[in-house]
Order: sequence, then structure tokens, then C-alpha cells
Amino acid sequence: MADSSKILLSGVENGEQIKIDPSVLEVILGIAAEKVDGIVNMRGNLTSGIKHVFGREDRGKGVNVSVDQAGKLSADVYVYVEAGTNVPSVAMKLQKNLKQQLKQMTDLELKEINIHVVGLVFPEDEEKNEEEQTTELFPEDSQE
Repeated sequence: MADSSKILLSGVENGEQIKIDPSVLEVILGIAAEKVDGIVNMRGNLTSGIKHVFGREDRGKGVNVSVDQAGKLSADVYVYVEAGTNVPSVAMKLQKNLKQQLKQMTDLELKEINIHVVGLVFPEDEEKNEEEQTTELFPEDSQE
């Protein structure tokens, strides 16, 4: 989960300050990560599982943002990758997209983005499971 400390953005022109909770950054990064080709899903935890049961989506699941002593941001991203994709290529693209998205939305820089591949998802296994689980309610039998 996110640290309880807030990230401070200060305006140079008028001296105003904006405080951002790291959980907001987790949501931004989580949404951006799900849009990368080759990423199938994000790792959830018990809390995100409970939220899913109640119909709520945990957009920040699979992302942990932390702030070190020097105030530098780092992110740990836990993903499931589609089998057959080039994992290093997907991880590099993911890092690039996350840095761009965070910079564009908050003007913050990430010191490091650690990608953790939790597992592989095989598309043919998903199709087989769907076929096994679905049966026809009214099979077309020609009864004469």
C-alpha cells in the first residue's frame, strides 16, 4: 500500500501548494499499466478482491508507490503477462508509458519503476475453460 506521507507540489508563481497522496499515483499508474499491450491483468490483494465482489473496481491494484528519505518516488508494478509475448519488451514499454503518464498528469518523476511479472496467461487455456463452463440450455436435437 501507499505510504501515509503526502507528496508536495508547490506553485512557483503564487506560492500555493498541492498535496498528493501516493494512492492517487497508484491509481494513475494502474490505469496506465492496464492499457499496455501484453499486460493481461494486475495482481490484486484481499482488499481488491473484496471490492471486486461488491462491484467496485480497484484501479490501483498491483501498484505500490513509495517515497524514500530524499523524497524520490519509486513504483513496484505487479503484472500478469500474456504468454508468447516478449517479456523484456513489454516491461520496457510499460516503464516508458508509466513514466510518461505520471509526468503528464502530475509533473512528477519516478526514480525507478520495478516490474514484477507475477505470472503468464495462456489464451488457449482461457478459451478452453470458457467452452467447458458453457453448455447449451436447449440443444438442437431433431426429434422425429
